[in-house]
Amino acid sequence: MTDNPAFVSADWLEKHLGEPGLKIVDGAWYLPAQNRNARAEYDAGHIPGAVFFDHDSTVEPGSNLPHTLPSAENFARFAGSMGIAETDTIVVYDGFGLFSAPRTRWLFRVMGAEKVFILAGGLDGWKKEGRPLTAEPTKIAPNLFKAKLKAERVATLNDMREIVNSGSAQIADARPAGRFKGVDPEPRPGLRGGHMPGATNIAFSNFSREGHMIGKDELKALLEESGLDLSKPVVTSCGSGVSASIISLALETVGHKDNRLYDGSWAEWGSLPDTPVVKD
Repeated sequence: MTDNPAFVSADWLEKHLGEPGLKIVDGAWYLPAQNRNARAEYDAGHIPGAVFFDHDSTVEPGSNLPHTLPSAENFARFAGSMGIAETDTIVVYDGFGLFSAPRTRWLFRVMGAEKVFILAGGLDGWKKEGRPLTAEPTKIAPNLFKAKLKAERVATLNDMREIVNSGSAQIADARPAGRFKGVDPEPRPGLRGGHMPGATNIAFSNFSREGHMIGKDELKALLEESGLDLSKPVVTSCGSGVSASIISLALETVGHKDNRLYDGSWAEWGSLPDTPVVKD
């Protein structure tokens, strides 16, 4: 394992490959600017036994927003089709090590799975160390995933309107500074630039070093120096709910309990004509 209980080491995972009850999930997803194709990389070589988690398809049907959290019923169907039960030990990974894997972990945990971990160092680290890979398709036996949504971990648009109006919670935005300030364009067309009034910017890239999450003390300093009061509620946000999960994981790591993730994030807030937007 590792010093952070949310992670497992590559040594641990390699030692336990093939064990009953262990499910490995390639949860890679990338921004266009990152110039990587998650599905193509999975098909070219993945950790033996891993299944591919498609973030663009594992969403609530009919939503016009990217990565919309599915209902418990729909997530259960998605997870079960990947051969996963909520009682399994689930190890998720992405390429970089700490980009979309926290979102994958958050999704499983918000749907009731408890034993969900991230592979420290990601697939890039796994490859660099010469650990086993395969291009063979993983054989999947459908399973029963009993999902129960932890709604208290999720913030809705109405919640965010109230928070912006009242200041009842702090808003931590994981987007890069240029997008937060409204000087760089959003990767999705039709979105205004800027941020929600009162939001604090803590870009997701600050939370990791060489594919590994920084230590607990460094995380606490980063969060506090960015302007967060860790004794008060926090809502995390980003472009579409992916990198916000990195801040959520950081808050969990330092022992902060009263936090939610705004699933619609800027893809929702920035697309609406009546939501207040600040540029600075």
